[in-house]
Amino acid sequence: MCFICGLKNRFGLYTSFYETENGQLIAVFTPRQEHQGYPGRLHGGIAAAILDETIGRAVNTGKSGIWGVTLDFNIKYKKPVPLSRQAWVIGRINKENSRIFEGSGEIVLEDGTVAAEGSGRYLKMPIEKIADFDLEENEWKIVISDKDPEVIEI
Repeated sequence: MCFICGLKNRFGLYTSFYETENGQLIAVFTPRQEHQGYPGRLHGGIAAAILDETIGRAVNTGKSGIWGVTLDFNIKYKKPVPLSRQAWVIGRINKENSRIFEGSGEIVLEDGTVAAEGSGRYLKMPIEKIADFDLEENEWKIVISDKDPEVIEI
């Protein structure tokens, strides 16, 4: 039911995440009418949410079990994100220690322009300390799709 990645949240973004060979995380999503702020444009709060989520998940790239809990997050809006067009979010870890990490990322439009830039500081935590739920029952798992791209070009 996650708004960003949940496949059963009818109002969600249905975002797919892909790890890159250079340790970045790429999120792919297509905003719909339900996600608009001004007509034809993605709501800025939703743009912030997907950027924050992608950076916070980037700590999992190449490993598992640790998630990021946002301590602070900043965003700079540069261009509107249009509805009904695929967009990409790139998230990376810039600095980390045993408890905290810092990351940054961008929302990139189809033509390659950067629509928003974000950065944040996150606390590393295992999922069982973040939320009390059953991973299987809540279907927290990797879902392989025949629509997964072989290559992501941005």
